Parts: sequence; C-alpha cells; structure tokens
Amino acid sequence: MVVSHTAKTTGIEPLLSDYFFERVRPIVEKALKDNKPDTWPVIILHFDFKDTQAPLLHAVWDVLGQYEGWITTAPKTNDPHKLSKLKRRPLLVITEDSDAQEEVFFNEVKPGDRLRLFGSAHTVQVKDQHALATLSPSQLLLERPTNYRRWWNNSWYEVEEGGQPKSGEWATTAETRLRALVDHAHREGFWIRFYTFDGFEPGHGLGWGEAYNFRSRPAVEKRWLAALNAGVNFIATDQYEDLAEFMRQNHFK
Repeated sequence: MVVSHTAKTTGIEPLLSDYFFERVRPIVEKALKDNKPDTWPVIILHFDFKDTQAPLLHAVWDVLGQYEGWITTAPKTNDPHKLSKLKRRPLLVITEDSDAQEEVFFNEVKPGDRLRLFGSAHTVQVKDQHALATLSPSQLLLERPTNYRRWWNNSWYEVEEGGQPKSGEWATTAETRLRALVDHAHREGFWIRFYTFDGFEPGHGLGWGEAYNFRSRPAVEKRWLAALNAGVNFIATDQYEDLAEFMRQNHFK
C-alpha cells in the first residue's frame, strides 16, 4: 500500500496522526504480530510537501517519532556516504529532494540517532521535459546515494518522450529504456520510483487529471507489467486497487 500525503499547515500533528497513522494501526499491528520482516514494508508513506518551512518539517518529524516502532529506520552515520543498515518495520516513509527537508530530517539528527524517513536524489533540471528521454541514466541522476537520500524519483518523461500524453503503442525501445534506468538506479544503490501510471478513457477518470493518463486500461497494464518485470521499487498510480489485482493475477507480491 502506498499513501501520498500533501502537508501544508503547521496543524499537521492531529491530521497526520488521526487521518493516517491511527487508520493504518490495524494493518501495522497485524504485520508486527505476524512478524514476517521479509514482507515489510507493507505500507509506504510518501510525502509530497508543498511547504517546507522548518516548523512544519519539525512537526512531521515529531509525529513520526511517536510511531517510530512502526517505521523502517536507520542510524545516522558520521559519513553521509556510508549507508547504515535499515531496521525494517511495516511502514517505510519517504520524501523528496528538497534541501530544506534534508536540513531537518538529516542534518539536525545526531550521529547514532535513527533516521525516520528517506529523501530522493537530486536530478538534472531541464527547460523542456521532452529532453529527459534523450539523456542517459548517468546524465539524469546527479549523485550517489547517501544515508538519507536513498531513492530516485522519475516522471514518465524519462522513459517515453512526451510522457503519458504522447505515449503510443508500448515499444521494445521504451522497455529497453525503462530497464536501463532501473538497472542504473540499482547498480548505484538507489530504489527507483516512476509516476504516475493511470489508464482510463479520457473524461472517465473519477476526477483524476489527464496529465498522467495512458488513455486506456490495456495501455497502462503494459506499462505496469514492464515496470514490475524491470524491478521498479515504487509504482505510483491513482488506480491502486486495480494495480493490486493486476499484480495478484500476474503472480507479483
């Protein structure tokens, strides 16, 4: 299960606790009781902050501390490029590449204390997103993983030129490109995420936007399957129930 949460206000404490953590309590407590760490995490909480003021970030950090026993953590090392071993728990928390977030979530943490969430890598910035599909993986990804920055976040523009709006038939060249990106991430030591895999008839998206729409269920299923086969770690979609059923039907855990 993946839940995206957009944090905007400093009143985040009750919202985050009541809206998210207490709602998933039965899932997390059952996972802890079953004690099968090879199946963890069972939930990924992805923060997409629209406001990175320090008071808000500190408030989020404090809430995560209240539930640290549920959360996958890692001790902070003296050398940020020395990755410490994860202590796996049912919940994994990730956030994006803002340096303001790194200041609170990593720099202010004392060596030996535990990191409660993990940021994404810095990536190349381009004026025209169409250019992303023409750059090599090493040109897109600007750094090696650190103890804090452990994942690489990608739109679909990195795979198919023009992203979802310009996608056509799923081609061998696109699959090769996808695998090259995933393989590069994993060689470097990163998890990798792509967003967002939606597939519905235009105008029938239950309020979802068209920017991430492959325009049909068969079209998105081809990309779901390619991403799963390539080893993509985080697949973002508005159709999570459909993706979960698709994974079961195709024998993916």
